[in-house]
Amino acid sequence: MRDLISIIVPCFNEEEALPIFYEELATEISKLPCDTEVIFVDDGSKDRTPLIIKELCAEHEGLRYVILSRNFGKESAMLAGLKEAKGDYAAVMDADLQHPPRYLSVMYDAVKNPPEGEHPESAACYRTRKGGKPVGSLFSRFIRKRFAKLSGIDIPIGATDFRLVSRKMLDTYLSLCESNRFSKGLFNWIGFETKWIPYENEQRCAGRSSWSRSGLYGYGLEAILSFSDKPLRYGAALGAISCTLALILAIWVVIKTIIWGDPVAGFPSLFCMILFMGGSILLFLGLIGRYISKIYMETKQRPPYVTKETGSARKHE
Repeated sequence: MRDLISIIVPCFNEEEALPIFYEELATEISKLPCDTEVIFVDDGSKDRTPLIIKELCAEHEGLRYVILSRNFGKESAMLAGLKEAKGDYAAVMDADLQHPPRYLSVMYDAVKNPPEGEHPESAACYRTRKGGKPVGSLFSRFIRKRFAKLSGIDIPIGATDFRLVSRKMLDTYLSLCESNRFSKGLFNWIGFETKWIPYENEQRCAGRSSWSRSGLYGYGLEAILSFSDKPLRYGAALGAISCTLALILAIWVVIKTIIWGDPVAGFPSLFCMILFMGGSILLFLGLIGRYISKIYMETKQRPPYVTKETGSARKHE
């Protein structure tokens, strides 16, 4: 019996890229030694993306779609598609061809027939980022390094969401019930062996990226806060060090005044100390607030997404 691979494609404002993407994807999946189903997930697009997805499903077999009620974010869109997957394996890839479909066969072979050991997951990891902005690339590297250090979960530099997982790993991932999700970290947290496949990152085939610099910053911060409480520990350590230094300085000022009669230092030093301590307090109060807000959102137990419509390909005679 042939294996079935479910290919999940989250989409947000990809009307220009979708026809080009599906043409190349169809060529590549025809070469796979297994059956496939393609699940398009529209994440509240404002353009014609939902209509194009439905048109593709009407014209081709093996296609399904999920339309979300609004934009919930890429993580929620991926989760919606993975929950709909019926295959023995599931793959996640972007619709802009920055995740080349030709690597699907390589990833499938790495999981199905690993040369050594068991690899329930294969994931793509780019060597270079063609067409990417230098600032964005450097920031992405910085976030991944800090994430690995703070969380204890090692994610290679250049790791992407382009991955293929076995049904066992998919079921384990779906069993995690948290609503604040960072899939790269969660898949690695599960602990199964991963085969990393290096590739040259491609430029978008059409359209513009929906990611902004502020969006990347927020995504990176959410990733760190979701997997580590070390920022709070650093805040406590900084507070302890500051108190110790303040005590030493106070003792030194008293001794200096009594023995040598030197006057207490003036306004500039006092101003700098107050500014430093005030800024530190506000920074770590903000971090505490973010952790509390995460707890607050988790206790609400709201679903990570709301489905507006689902459908499948028209049966051809």
